[in-house]
Amino acid sequence: MTLLSDYQPGSAFDEVVDGGGKVREHYKPLVESYQAFSAERLSRRQKTADLFFLNRGTTFTVYSEDAGIDRIFPFDAFPRIISTEEWSRIERGLKQRLQALNLFLHDVYHRQRILKDGVVPVELIYEAKHFRRECIGLPVPRNIYVHVCGTDLIRDRDGSYLVLEDNLRSPSGVSYVLENRAVMQRVFPELFNGYDVRPVSDYSASLRNVLYQIAPAAEEPVAVLLTPGVYNSAYFEHTYLAKRMGIELVQGSDLIVDDDTVFMRTTRGLERVDVIYRRVDDDYIDRLIFREDSILGVPGLVNAYRSGNVALANALGTGVADDKAVYALAPRIIRYYLNEDPILDNVETYLPLDDATLDHVLTHMDRLVVKRVDESGGYGMLMGPYASRAEIDEFRRRVAAEPRAYIAQPVINLSQHPTWIDGRLAPRHIDLRPYILFGEEIQVLPGGLTRVALREGSLVVNSSQGGGSKDTWVLSESPRNRSDLEPGTWDPEPEC
Repeated sequence: MTLLSDYQPGSAFDEVVDGGGKVREHYKPLVESYQAFSAERLSRRQKTADLFFLNRGTTFTVYSEDAGIDRIFPFDAFPRIISTEEWSRIERGLKQRLQALNLFLHDVYHRQRILKDGVVPVELIYEAKHFRRECIGLPVPRNIYVHVCGTDLIRDRDGSYLVLEDNLRSPSGVSYVLENRAVMQRVFPELFNGYDVRPVSDYSASLRNVLYQIAPAAEEPVAVLLTPGVYNSAYFEHTYLAKRMGIELVQGSDLIVDDDTVFMRTTRGLERVDVIYRRVDDDYIDRLIFREDSILGVPGLVNAYRSGNVALANALGTGVADDKAVYALAPRIIRYYLNEDPILDNVETYLPLDDATLDHVLTHMDRLVVKRVDESGGYGMLMGPYASRAEIDEFRRRVAAEPRAYIAQPVINLSQHPTWIDGRLAPRHIDLRPYILFGEEIQVLPGGLTRVALREGSLVVNSSQGGGSKDTWVLSESPRNRSDLEPGTWDPEPEC
């Protein structure tokens, strides 16, 4: 009996098996390789992969637990494959979307044409939690606000890709994309046979180049990564990216502003800083402007930024486009600035801003997904069909009291993928977070982070809610060398 012989696809779109039970064409070489594994052998390799992550300290933090909050990121060894044709459309759609959202951000902080023309309601922007009045009229390098973006995609029952949400402030997870590829190449090298998989290892160099491209005029610009510190859920990623980019990892206390110029404290004295890749939210970035109680940021940083002496990635104020209510209007935004139809559609979304829509949401809440517009990570969300009567009643009170703070969407049965669960392959729901960089041009990392809802039947893929991840392969249009293979040796099946 083979590993896939008792695999039972559910009612959702299956990435590997079509409606007739046949393996999709671009998965056939992988499935053939996978069939050579016995359950025992695959379990051994999976344990080796876990050991790989343990040795490299690949962890994330779960804030909701009292003890043992640092966890190894759960990894599944059956990779997701995206065909060349599928990826071409995804890539074009992501570039279109990021271009339009950057034009939108520049507009709402300057001329506000889209508000004056009534395409986006004025109150929707001015009531947004992350709209920064302090940034109105503030110039940013190259007029680019979002240099690093992570856009969450899902597939519906028909297999169509839809945008679930945009992450435009400080999207996390790209380190796991790079680590997943590294472990696959070390522990499961034979699975790559028959494939030309586009590399991902140049992401760090591309990100560093984007930082240098937005730097104020300097012969050799200095960039740093600003982290909130070791207790942040993405601290592993902060250290990982800083090391791979060859830049300093700093906290707010390591930086000082003098005469509207940012300096870094070093053993050699003060060194000027030209670019800050910040993983600290606006609220905490400068206590002289935003939260007075913040100890994470740098006092005076906003004035240095306003003076053009330092660049920030991402720019201040990008969170207004991160708002889920603004997300609902992204198709309008694309048509307004680019005069194009969206290549990637949104999930149908209800904004309960008028009486009729509010009544629909309140009446059908047991069938909808209700989300708070300023939350992320699976928090502030109600899955209506799976919620208790008490939970639904509580959310109904919240939405009725504060309609602007919520959106609602129909439940989308996310696509599924074979996943190694308790010694067998079982279908689990997945999504995809590709990463987009914007400097002199827009670049999309081939693939992204495929997140997996490891609990049976769950549609929540967030790591903070018990999700894991897979390596994501984008197939190359033409043969190429797998240049991102890391040097060194690794025994995929050590004796123990």
